[in-house]
Amino acid sequence: MNAKTNTLDYQECMQNAALAFLERHQAEHLGDLSALFNRTINHLVSSFDVAESIAIKLTSLAHIELVEIAFRQRLDLDYSSDTVVVINDPIKGLCWSVPVSLIYERILNAPDNVRLRSTNP
Repeated sequence: MNAKTNTLDYQECMQNAALAFLERHQAEHLGDLSALFNRTINHLVSSFDVAESIAIKLTSLAHIELVEIAFRQRLDLDYSSDTVVVINDPIKGLCWSVPVSLIYERILNAPDNVRLRSTNP
């Protein structure tokens, strides 16, 4: 039973490492999910000596978790204004206040912005 617990702890730890890597590097691979997957798998194999088959499985599970995290964060319209956007994560109990000017500067007006297009209101 103790060996099973150790195995589950190891897998959870390695899945958390995969999730952290995915979170850190997802912006570098917005158009190519397979490249991000391969980098994450290689990271687990080279940095933590994880078997490739296990790294593939753990990367897939971490990606599912990453997608779930992205969909639970919500825009709070009651507290947002013309100049500040409020985003909350009800599961973690976190709330972020982000100036619209920062969103424009860092995302919309960024030199590497190739995915977002302007629209006419």
